[in-house]
Amino acid sequence: MLLLSIDTSTRGCSVSLHHDAGLLADYELYTDRSSSAMLTTLISSTVEHSGFKLQDLDAVVIAKGPGSYTGLRVGVSTAKGLCYALDKPLIAINTLEAMALQVSPFFSKDFLFCSMIDARRMEVYASVFNSDLDIIEPTKAVILQEDSFENILKSNKVVFFGDGAAKCKPLFEQNPNAFFISTEIRPSAKTVGMLGIKAFEKGVFEDIVTFEPYYLKDFMAPPTRKATPAV
Repeated sequence: MLLLSIDTSTRGCSVSLHHDAGLLADYELYTDRSSSAMLTTLISSTVEHSGFKLQDLDAVVIAKGPGSYTGLRVGVSTAKGLCYALDKPLIAINTLEAMALQVSPFFSKDFLFCSMIDARRMEVYASVFNSDLDIIEPTKAVILQEDSFENILKSNKVVFFGDGAAKCKPLFEQNPNAFFISTEIRPSAKTVGMLGIKAFEKGVFEDIVTFEPYYLKDFMAPPTRKATPAV
């Protein structure tokens, strides 16, 4: 099994290569517009430096979102293009679930894990999982308030993380059941690939023709500036 995984959910991009459940290579680049400018270069470098060719891949795994509209569009378009060209299946993984996999192994079974991606202002994309990555709260856009996540915080210890967690820390940090990670947790192709392995073994593939990123919200283009008429 040789799986190429791609994540462009937020600022930057990452690419990883797994072979028979083992990680061979992992490249991450977190600079502005790196997904559009460097993604194909990272993909070719990851595969070639590992001693393989693109034709050797068994499947392509993509982080489907939620996240940046532009980033997701670039990542999914690239993944679908590879699958078309190579005649390989496409696997899609929820970005927030892959983030939870980065954190859950470091806590005991009695914790819940809330992955958060910044969605501007006081809004975040969030989902809550248990230690087995079962969904406790489905993925949704949340406008953060003091009573957000009140129900699960009443009786559960919850770890909040991701670039959206900084917004809720002032609201929840006095709650003894709310925990925050000082280390920045970013979406990563590494854990996207780990979940992709399980999906590949179960034969869970996407329809390449109809598959679309999980945008969660409609794209809102910024207003255009009207040109100042010449005098």
